[in-house]
Amino acid sequence: MSTTCFIAMVTSALALAAGGSQKAEQSAEQSEGKSVYDFTVKDIDGKDVPLAKYKGDVLMIVNVASKCGLTKNHYEKLEPLYQKYKNKGFKILAFPANNFGQQEPGSDSQIKEFCTGTYQTTFDLFSKVSVEGDDQSPLYQYLTTHTDSNIAGEVKWNFQKYLVGRKGEVIAKFSPKTDPDAPEVTAKIETALAESKK
Repeated sequence: MSTTCFIAMVTSALALAAGGSQKAEQSAEQSEGKSVYDFTVKDIDGKDVPLAKYKGDVLMIVNVASKCGLTKNHYEKLEPLYQKYKNKGFKILAFPANNFGQQEPGSDSQIKEFCTGTYQTTFDLFSKVSVEGDDQSPLYQYLTTHTDSNIAGEVKWNFQKYLVGRKGEVIAKFSPKTDPDAPEVTAKIETALAESKK
């Protein structure tokens, strides 16, 4: 076999392998050497927000919906939770998503009016995203393919909660049915808040 032929065959094989493993490589890239600080998202008003602005804070990332059976209970507990810990460096990042039962059908402006008008929310609200499927947002791709098996895995329903420590590491995941102010959640928040920002 000529050298030229061998090089062409190897090049072709490498290209085929690269194409076949593209999704796996993307997942690895999402999970390795990244933190939530590496992502930029849009707020509910359409402005870009680098999540690096939250460096040093403890974050709760939660996918929300306006017409879910869990909506009332969660919104009535998320805002007091935020008020309780916000002066200690705690932030709630709420991402509306229409993936489950089409329970977040409205526009960003309608969602904002619902949250601030009905529940007087003051925590940070972001533009509607997809948390699963082919159009899954990069942030949720990272969360669901995390290297920690306790964090990784699909979003089960509206109001799944991720807790992020002061250094940008995802430290816990809580199911949609777990109240945001449940003892196991607040214990994790308080432990994370007690840690140094450095």
